[in-house]
Amino acid sequence: MADQHQYRGNAPVRLNKWMAELGLCSRREAEALIEAGGVLVDDVVVERPGHKIEPGQILKLAERAQRAIASKFTAVLNKPVDYVSAQPEDDQVPAVRLLKTANAADGTRGPAKDASLAPLGRLDQDSHGLLLLSDDGVLAKAIIGPQHSLEKEYLVTVQGKLTEGRLTLLRNGLSLDERRLKPAKVTVLEGQTLRFILKEGRKRQIRRMCDLVGLRVVDLQRIRIGPLEMGNLELGKWRLLKAKERAALIAASLPPKHKRVTDKDGKSIRKGRSFVGRGGAKPNRDKSKEIEKFRARSKRPKRD
Repeated sequence: MADQHQYRGNAPVRLNKWMAELGLCSRREAEALIEAGGVLVDDVVVERPGHKIEPGQILKLAERAQRAIASKFTAVLNKPVDYVSAQPEDDQVPAVRLLKTANAADGTRGPAKDASLAPLGRLDQDSHGLLLLSDDGVLAKAIIGPQHSLEKEYLVTVQGKLTEGRLTLLRNGLSLDERRLKPAKVTVLEGQTLRFILKEGRKRQIRRMCDLVGLRVVDLQRIRIGPLEMGNLELGKWRLLKAKERAALIAASLPPKHKRVTDKDGKSIRKGRSFVGRGGAKPNRDKSKEIEKFRARSKRPKRD
């Protein structure tokens, strides 16, 4: 049972929620693993899906739980040009055909012929580089879900003069399909090669952005998705996504946690709350002025 994690939080938390935050699985999948007896806390099998893990306790996954999580298939592919990542049309060739045992850089056996693998972030037919093909719903939500915010990095070679004005527009100021684009990080590497870092993925976004400012893309390569880099994976080769890489991708997609405020002894300080409406607790405030006003009113002579 090598797969273990220590909970370092400050207060108890539902086990299924924490397992999802670790990137092990979704909350629903965690509940199924718990009900099947595949999850242990401090070497004791957890029997209730609503169980809360305490600070300092250690979570372990039984071998069958590890196998259930590992059964998800995600390929890391260095896609060449002329392959489509999405559903092919007419005579197009899908990138999934490259996932053969002979093409595996790590010796992994290719997926079954009837495997349903979807691209986690499309890559155009005339572009190349890092592409993930997977049947993992949890990972898909982290990378391409509506709340995703993972950075995607590209190396883009263009034709046209690289003026500061054009670069400024690429970084912040363009709209596509009548929608404002999120700010992009665009830097000049050397010559006509640019580095794009985006946090969204509109259809053919980089090519269309360059078109708007009078630049023409002649080569586009994706080299990173969140913390996952393509590295030295050869063109046309693929490998299996590692468990640590999967967890890192999911963790990177989660919203940042609020920083804990502590006193000089390191103890947590609970921030005050504001209450609106009748019936709620009122915030503490200095009442001395209100008392003075009341006394002044009480001293006024009464009218007949």
